[in-house]
Amino acid sequence: MGAPGEPQSIDYSVHEAWNEATNVYLLVILVSFGLLINKRKIMRIFTLPPAAESNPEPNFYDSLQKVRLRQQLEMYSLARKYDQQQHQGQADSVQLSME
Repeated sequence: MGAPGEPQSIDYSVHEAWNEATNVYLLVILVSFGLLINKRKIMRIFTLPPAAESNPEPNFYDSLQKVRLRQQLEMYSLARKYDQQQHQGQADSVQLSME
């Protein structure tokens, strides 16, 4: 290191590394700037398609909600039938006890 030729080679490698680093930073800055300018175009890629072009295939969440609603309605109707049968059974037992 004490030789006069070595610091120049070290300076040159540092200079080369600095150029590469600044090139990378400039590239990152330019890409970031381009993405900010074209944000609308990029966001269009990641957003859902408009509702006018909706899929003919039903949505899984909607079909799941419909199945759950159907199950609730069936359980309600079964409970109503059971309550009516219990009520009729009580009325029959009341009639039997009166007779």
